[in-house]
Amino acid sequence: MHAGTKVLSFKVNSGQDPRMGFKIRKKEKHKGAEKFMERMKNVQEEAKAALQKAQKEMKQYVDREREEVEEY
Repeated sequence: MHAGTKVLSFKVNSGQDPRMGFKIRKKEKHKGAEKFMERMKNVQEEAKAALQKAQKEMKQYVDREREEVEEY
């Protein structure tokens, strides 16, 4: 699990959790394509939001130690 996204990188890339077994696939093709696309979009949006939140928190942490510098 990635520290920033709180999601497995496999799920971000594929839109589903990795399978630990073997299932027989249905013979129907493309029936769940739209559902899969929507799920992928949601997972990627959640990962993006989590990364943006982590970036903001890291910036706040680093900025606490920074001092203002005068420009010449």
